[in-house]
Amino acid sequence: MKKLPPFLYCKTLILFSILFFSCNERSVKETDTVKADTGKAVVKKPVKPEPELKYKRPPIINIVDTVAPKRIIVFCKDSAASFERISLKLGKIYGSKLADYIKKSNIKMAGAPMAWYKKHKAPYFFEAGIPVNKKSSKSAAGVQIREIRAGNVIVAHFYGPYELVPQGYDAIREWMKENKKIPAGPPYEMYVTDPVDKQGKPIDPYKIQTDIIFPVK
Repeated sequence: MKKLPPFLYCKTLILFSILFFSCNERSVKETDTVKADTGKAVVKKPVKPEPELKYKRPPIINIVDTVAPKRIIVFCKDSAASFERISLKLGKIYGSKLADYIKKSNIKMAGAPMAWYKKHKAPYFFEAGIPVNKKSSKSAAGVQIREIRAGNVIVAHFYGPYELVPQGYDAIREWMKENKKIPAGPPYEMYVTDPVDKQGKPIDPYKIQTDIIFPVK
């Protein structure tokens, strides 16, 4: 079975391994019908906690008021019983389930991977999707299609360690408050930049772009 390009698979494994440590206010509508993950969390021996990461440089956050294009998204809903299982499940969704659907449906990727988050504690609920160039009439178990209409959005182009992403959310909320913008739907993220080089080594986190997108009225 053909996999997605290496950059996308690596991006999934690296970005989402730290995703829920810093994600503090992302949500999707309460329409989830996904059953809770039944996988049992691995019991680990107590270890001395690592010191909190400190960064000498603040992230770069550029906020723009713009219009998002119409997007067709193929996505999957899922849940994870523990934090450790999140990256494993997302890796399977992006690198296998959606990749296989895209190949068999004769459609193409049309943008960076996207994600919506509902829960911040176990069990975790999430939606993971990939923009594609057109709808397909083919169906596959667990794969759904969503169309996002073109519309006004506020985007925070965030450059920096993913642990600092909450600062991007704080900045965009403050900007929206000052400019009297009203949310028109749940925010989502797009993972624009590959966090590793061609040799698979992590690049400077301040060169990695994550877009935080808030639909607005």
